[in-house]
Amino acid sequence: MTPLVAALLAFVVAVAVVTALARDVLVATVAFAAYSLGLAVLWVVFDAPDVALTEAAVGAGVVTALFVAVLSRTTRPVGGRSFSLSVSPTVVIVVGALTAALVATVPSLPAVGDPDAPAFDGAAAYYLQETGAYGIDNAVTAVLVVFRGFDTFGEIAVVFTAVVAVLVVRGRGDA
Repeated sequence: MTPLVAALLAFVVAVAVVTALARDVLVATVAFAAYSLGLAVLWVVFDAPDVALTEAAVGAGVVTALFVAVLSRTTRPVGGRSFSLSVSPTVVIVVGALTAALVATVPSLPAVGDPDAPAFDGAAAYYLQETGAYGIDNAVTAVLVVFRGFDTFGEIAVVFTAVVAVLVVRGRGDA
């Protein structure tokens, strides 16, 4: 792990903790936006610019804009603490155990870009060979429509729900 990746991961974890512990909704919103931007930069470092753009646009952009729009229509309590450090020991134990279990699986993962990884074991050749059978010229389109149709449908449903939520939030302020 490079120092840049380690620093970005530390930043993302720190901002996630701030988001979870913040008692002021505006502080939590700003921390969440920083979290999304940190993840976007991490995806750029991992050479996944498409995922980085999506994370930056949706996570840091649209979601933060929706939160700020909702906050602008509410009142903020004056005074009080911005953070709460009271966490149940049971929650700490469960989260620690889950984190340890996930970290224990990392050594069994294939190296990034390993051509012998199970995901690369003939999958690309199969997709390219079967694409023509469906009458679709573009292999990416064939994968999205034919082989990952339910996943693509789910993504479309999420985008549709987000658009409806934006329209509902905007419509309530105008009425």
